[in-house]
Amino acid sequence: MADKEEQDTMTSYKLFLIVISKRRTWVCLFLVVYAILLSSSWNSLNSIVNWYGENHQTSSGWPAVYASVLLGSVFGVLSMAAALFIAVPAIVVIWISVVVTIAFAGKSRKRVVIEGRKVTKEIACFVFRVLLKEGNFVALLCALLAYFVFFNSYSSSSSSSSSSSS
Repeated sequence: MADKEEQDTMTSYKLFLIVISKRRTWVCLFLVVYAILLSSSWNSLNSIVNWYGENHQTSSGWPAVYASVLLGSVFGVLSMAAALFIAVPAIVVIWISVVVTIAFAGKSRKRVVIEGRKVTKEIACFVFRVLLKEGNFVALLCALLAYFVFFNSYSSSSSSSSSSSS
């Protein structure tokens, strides 16, 4: 009976490993995390859009620039958070592999600790640089898209209000 339960556990574990090793699984997991972060920050995004709706008629195109920069930065931070959430397990596995390899190379414990700290620093700096680059790209893309959407809505609303007043 215990052997049957152990075999079922091993089968489900193997199935889990097969599913988690697929790239589609990680893409779906990234999208789910990004959707959760986006839905949790929906109020701040909604307040930015509402602020733009109240202020876009008061001046030229500057409210569109402000709103698009805010939206771009929010989406950039969200994408960085989602990517970090997904990357942490892989980073930990890489770190453990490197430290174990150093330990098996015959280094003393003190040397393993020193090398482990160096590896930790290098991995953290590399991950931070990649996340910053990816987040900036997403922020720029979202800011540009938001600006064109806001500026087109400003242009269409100001042209329709000037044509309706004449």
